[in-house]
Amino acid sequence: MDPVEELRAIEEIRQVKYRYLRCVDLKLWDEIGVEFTADATVDYGTMVYGKPLKISGREHIVEFFRTKLGPDIITVHSAGQPEIIVDGGTARGTWSFEDTVIAIEHRVVIKGAAFYRDRYERGEDGHWRIAHTGYVRTYEAMLSLDDLPSFRLTAKPATGGPGADGADVADAAVR
Repeated sequence: MDPVEELRAIEEIRQVKYRYLRCVDLKLWDEIGVEFTADATVDYGTMVYGKPLKISGREHIVEFFRTKLGPDIITVHSAGQPEIIVDGGTARGTWSFEDTVIAIEHRVVIKGAAFYRDRYERGEDGHWRIAHTGYVRTYEAMLSLDDLPSFRLTAKPATGGPGADGADVADAAVR
């Protein structure tokens, strides 16, 4: 592959990953699907569900996000240090990432880190998409909001759901 084309592909893949993370954090479920191939797979190494979470198929992945990451789940994902290897119309990537999840209903804060190991494919339309994304946690720490009596959270809901009228539902929910 021409070095300029390889650099262009690497930048396009970075943008795909960044859009994926932004869509998760802002709960843009109608937008996130285009970042995955139809037969994409995810393998999230979090033990929050008692075992690693494995999902196959773009529709199932989006449905998981839509049903499990509602307005009472606040997430912040940060990924960087990408190592991307392009091989024609496919690519592999490793990303360092950290995340914070505040689950208001469950009164828990989860902080963690891992390395994503991804596969990408260039579609017939020329756009790169995630064919597989997954990680095994380096660590995952959980704190009960009940153990943090001084914890106060002010957050604007990411979607048009409860609180979209400007009410500070997150702040009220953790007091």
